[in-house]
Amino acid sequence: MKNTISIIIPTYNRSKTLATTIRSLISQSFNKENYEILVIDNDSSDDTKEVVEKIVEENKNGPEIRYIFEGRAGVHFARNRGAKEAKNEILYFTDDDMEADRNVLEELIKVFHTNDKIGTATGLVLPKFDVAPPAWVLKHCLNSILSVNVEKKDSGMIVAKESFGVFNCHQAVDKEVFFKTSGVHPENTKGLWIGDGDTGLNQDIKNLGFLFAFTPKSITYHCIPKERATQKYVNKRMFNQGYCDSFTQYRLHRSLVTTFFQTIEQILRIPYFFIKTIFLFIIFNSKWHLTLGQIFYSYARIKYNSMLFFNPNLRVMNTQKTWLET
Repeated sequence: MKNTISIIIPTYNRSKTLATTIRSLISQSFNKENYEILVIDNDSSDDTKEVVEKIVEENKNGPEIRYIFEGRAGVHFARNRGAKEAKNEILYFTDDDMEADRNVLEELIKVFHTNDKIGTATGLVLPKFDVAPPAWVLKHCLNSILSVNVEKKDSGMIVAKESFGVFNCHQAVDKEVFFKTSGVHPENTKGLWIGDGDTGLNQDIKNLGFLFAFTPKSITYHCIPKERATQKYVNKRMFNQGYCDSFTQYRLHRSLVTTFFQTIEQILRIPYFFIKTIFLFIIFNSKWHLTLGQIFYSYARIKYNSMLFFNPNLRVMNTQKTWLET
C-alpha cells in the first residue's frame, strides 16, 4: 500500500501566488513525514527563489520543501524534472496558482488504496476569482477553459478506463506508472502551448491499461485573476488548445496527408463560426464569446499544421518517443 507523496510545483515568475500555494500544502491533514514539496523554478526572473527560501526558514518543523532550478524553458521540463527528483511513491502535480484544501492529499491517497489498477487520480478544482467575473464567464467558462471542473461538484467517486478531464494542476500519478509513460509532453512554454502536456500523459496511462479516478473529497482552488475572466483570455486559451490538439493529432496519425485534410476542415470552420458569432451577438446570446474563441482555435490548428508541413524538426519533436530522457 502506497502512502507517501511528492508534490511537484512548476513555477515561472509567479512568486506571489506560489507562496499561497506552498503554504496551503504545508497545512495538510496528511502526515508531514509522508510527503515532500518540490518547487521547480522554470527559469524565473522574479524573487521566486527568495520566496521559497523564506518559507523553508519559517517552516522548519513542517514537511520537507526543496527548491530545484530547471533552466530549460517549458513546464514539461519542470514537471519531468520534479518526477525524477521525487523520493516518494505518488507524484502529485499542481500549479503555482492553486490553493489546496487541507485534506487534498489525504483524500487522494485513499483513492489509490481502493484499486491497484488506478494509475492517476484527481479531485475537484474550483474557481477562486480575484474579482467578480462577468456573468458570461460564470455561465460558459467554469470548465476546461479555466481549468476547473465545477460540474463534478455533486459527483461521487468515479473510476474509469478513459480520462474524463484530468488537469495537471490537480493530478496524482503512481510513480511507477509515470515512468512507464513518455512523461509529461511539451505544453506551456513561457505562455505559448507547443504540445499536449497532460493530454499526452493521460493517453499513455490509458494505453498502459491503468485506470483514472476522481474523488470530490479532494478539493483545490484555482486562483483566477481578473485578466483571465476576459474575452482576450478565452481567445488565447482556445488558440493554445488548437496547438495542443494539432500536436496530439499528428502524434496519433503521423501523416501529412491527414494533416492536410484536417487543415482544410479548420479553414472551412472559420467562416461558419464567424457568421455564427455575429448572429449570436445580434440576438444577445452570450455564447458568442465561445464561438469567437472557436475562430482562434481553428486559426491555431491551421497555423500549427502549416508548421508541421514546413518544419521537419517540429515533426520529429511531435513524434519523440519519450520526454523523460531529455
